[in-house]
Amino acid sequence: RPFHVEPTNIVSVNDDTQRVTDEASAMNKRIHYYSRLTSPADRALIAPDHVLPAPDEIYVYSPLGTAFKVDSCTDGHGKNSSLVTIFMIWNTMMGTSILSIPWGIKQAGFTSGIILILLMGILTLYCCYRVVKSQQMIPLTDTSNWEFPDVCKYYFGSFGQWSSLIFSMVSLVGAMVVYWVLMSNFLFNTGKFIYNFVHDINVTDIVPGTNGSNKVICPSAASGHPPQNSSVMFSSGNRTGFELFEDWWDKSQTVPFYLIAVLLPLLNLKSPSFFAKFNVLGTISVVYLVFMVTVKAAHLGIHLEFNWFTENEFFVPEFRILFPQLTGVLTLAFFIHNCVITLLQNNRNQENNVRDLSIAYFLVGLTYLYVGVIIFASFPSPPLSKECIEQNFLDNFPSDDIMSFVARIFLLFQMMTVYPLLGYLARVQLLRQFFGNAYPSLFHVLILNLAIVGAGVAMARFYPNIGGIIRYSGATCGLAFVFVYPSLIYMISLHRAGQLTWPALIIHFFIILLGLANLIAQFLL
Repeated sequence: RPFHVEPTNIVSVNDDTQRVTDEASAMNKRIHYYSRLTSPADRALIAPDHVLPAPDEIYVYSPLGTAFKVDSCTDGHGKNSSLVTIFMIWNTMMGTSILSIPWGIKQAGFTSGIILILLMGILTLYCCYRVVKSQQMIPLTDTSNWEFPDVCKYYFGSFGQWSSLIFSMVSLVGAMVVYWVLMSNFLFNTGKFIYNFVHDINVTDIVPGTNGSNKVICPSAASGHPPQNSSVMFSSGNRTGFELFEDWWDKSQTVPFYLIAVLLPLLNLKSPSFFAKFNVLGTISVVYLVFMVTVKAAHLGIHLEFNWFTENEFFVPEFRILFPQLTGVLTLAFFIHNCVITLLQNNRNQENNVRDLSIAYFLVGLTYLYVGVIIFASFPSPPLSKECIEQNFLDNFPSDDIMSFVARIFLLFQMMTVYPLLGYLARVQLLRQFFGNAYPSLFHVLILNLAIVGAGVAMARFYPNIGGIIRYSGATCGLAFVFVYPSLIYMISLHRAGQLTWPALIIHFFIILLGLANLIAQFLL
């Protein structure tokens, strides 16, 4: 489960008794929350006995792959302002899905893609609000340290507990698999750029592409698969040496295995706290991507033609039957439902939770819209077809493109620091359920990590399609946490209070059907 760590501040002896009591109570709740995440033997997330944590530090971790630290953002009572709360939610939701949004728009059609981003943002926001309300409607004296899986356990018993664990693991492992595929991609392109630069080799990809300094390529047109470095022409340099490099530096055959040597030892560490220091790179990476997209669009211009239902050589229809592929991606892109309670419970003004959550969702949707629309609109058609937009839009820029190279470096380093954190969360959730200890032994941890890493390597080797992985995992975990559980819990709460009406029943049953249809459609299209 994603977690949020916010140490309290020390109060002076001159403060009134109520404030001291509130601070002590808040600290006890936080320490109790840490203890539920780790075993007593693993103190990575447990406040030390002899010191209080440093004041005004916030760490947020998310299965979507973002984690960050905000300094000096709390008031004297250990609460966050609305601005900080909004930023935390925005930063937590901004994950790897942003790289697949342009591809999703292409699959759905430009007009329907924009409409779907808006509708999915509104729908997931409503369901997120229901998650927050579900905790507040529980008739217990203290549920302040509960998260949504705890709410599921309260309403559905052991089934809710174990099903929420399974779907949480789907989101975590799905994110880790996407990370492995992307890290293999970024490491491959980075190594290729460095090798060519050091050996002064000019390589021209044998794929359709534009000319000039702002080159855009269409890798899928060459083979129907993600581009490999074997499709190249040599204009200078040592051909034999380069062919040897190709044999040992292949995006799907070798590079995914090289990552094992670096990341598997990191996954086995007991404490991931060191890596949290670097996670501000997640925010920097998103900001840089927005900057890069803006610059590229300024140079490429806008290339749009509206064909409402017919497809031609260079453009796709405005409405396409493949639109569920975008909704699957968006389900994960807007997914924050299993950690939103923690993010909002530290808001200074609880009456602003709905407003702040809505603003955060608006900013997330705006970011996705901006990147997706700009990439799709500026993609040079003609000479290339819009069908050439890749599941990772960075693949549409050659490895020797400087701005793309910088983006890949940022994302590679950021993902390599977040990956051990996601592995730690998976370990805490799974091993504690079965063994009562997040680190029962090195053998147990190694077996779990080998399984997770093996899944990532297998996908990078045989199915390196991040759009497909994101939409499958997003639709699966979203079915439970976004559509089914919030709606069922809300209807159960209304029924127990004698307030359930037919309109509420029909609306929320329809939301459940939408989530189910979203999942089924991923396997049919």
